[in-house]
Amino acid sequence: MSRQGVFHAGMLAALLSLAGCATGPGESIYVPAGGPESAPEPPRTTESKDEPQVWRKSEQPDTSEPEQVQRSNKPSYRDAGDELSPAALSLVRDADNLLQSGDAQAAIVRLERAQRIAPRSAEVYFKLSEAYVADNKLGPAEQFTLKGLSLAGNDTRLQRAGWLLLADIRRARGNVAGASQAEERASAL
Repeated sequence: MSRQGVFHAGMLAALLSLAGCATGPGESIYVPAGGPESAPEPPRTTESKDEPQVWRKSEQPDTSEPEQVQRSNKPSYRDAGDELSPAALSLVRDADNLLQSGDAQAAIVRLERAQRIAPRSAEVYFKLSEAYVADNKLGPAEQFTLKGLSLAGNDTRLQRAGWLLLADIRRARGNVAGASQAEERASAL
């Protein structure tokens, strides 16, 4: 190694050792933008006045009025997937026509485009499942059905359709027990 290489290696080692000394053991390296005076309180874990409460950053209580908590009435999860945009709806209709004419591959291409437009639409995933069933690709069909079910939210019509579709796919794959479970879930809705 050259003299210059040794010098650079020594400087790098010195810098790395200094970087490790920036904080003491157990100290946080996080410093809020406003300095230590504006550091947030530790998370709170319960609702009791005697014990602290846990707040999401978006739900921090207003410091000017300690008795009130700023909370949104909307849940943090989605009740249902996205509505279909006109472009996605047009692609789904094209895919339906292609499926009726027996062209499952072209239908899959259209539905994949619709899925990119509306990635949280349960209907698109269920249609993709139907297209994959028509193309005799039952593994992907089952996966798309499960994804659609995860996006169906509290829409019982969509949930029932998804569970029945899943039952048909599982039965076609030879999974009779899985098909029965899916049918039970559909009938429970």
